[in-house]
Amino acid sequence: MNKNKTMMKKVAIILSGCGNRDGSELQETLSLMLALDRNGLAYQCFAPKGEIRVASYLKEGDTGEKRDMPEESARIARGNLKVLTDYTPADYDALALPGGMGAARNLSSYAFDGEKMTVEPSVEQAILATHDAGKPVLAMCIAPMVLAKTLGKYDVILTLGGQNDAARTAQTLGAQTRVCGPTDVCHDTKNRVLTTPAYMVATSISEIFEGAENMVRALLEIIP
Repeated sequence: MNKNKTMMKKVAIILSGCGNRDGSELQETLSLMLALDRNGLAYQCFAPKGEIRVASYLKEGDTGEKRDMPEESARIARGNLKVLTDYTPADYDALALPGGMGAARNLSSYAFDGEKMTVEPSVEQAILATHDAGKPVLAMCIAPMVLAKTLGKYDVILTLGGQNDAARTAQTLGAQTRVCGPTDVCHDTKNRVLTTPAYMVATSISEIFEGAENMVRALLEIIP
């Protein structure tokens, strides 16, 4: 086996479906994957077990259909996907959560319950285990809300773009929030958390990629 492959740093990515309205935001997820690859990092995609309530992409509201979250997430991962209960922090150098409403509907209940939100148990366990292992956690767009709920007790610092409703809710959960532009990265050095606003404030895919690239470059500075 190629020695460089065996030595390559590897990031676990938690997906929540396929599409910005009810799963992982595709442009954010692919920008993250590309940024990792361009910077010499490998990745493995995961998804929790569970169903997705499917949103319509042509009109407002849900369709009434339900789909399997790993099956939908595997569309993005080209079939190379593991269930999140198989995730072990010791096998990876960091954990990343792209945005999309799936983070607020499937990985957590923020979209439905606001500050009374809960986090899907295997997602919560993955984040806490990674944090306890002293390894970095990355999040984009609305996904930092999941970190606010899970890591708020550790005084986590993150960005949700501006001082918006999401940021105010994150603050009630114990998180500190920072105002950031679309390509900026908020770095919580104590908790080893990196976040970027993505489509919370971005207006183009080029801004999404630049934010992902900046976040990955910041990651490279803190992993051994």
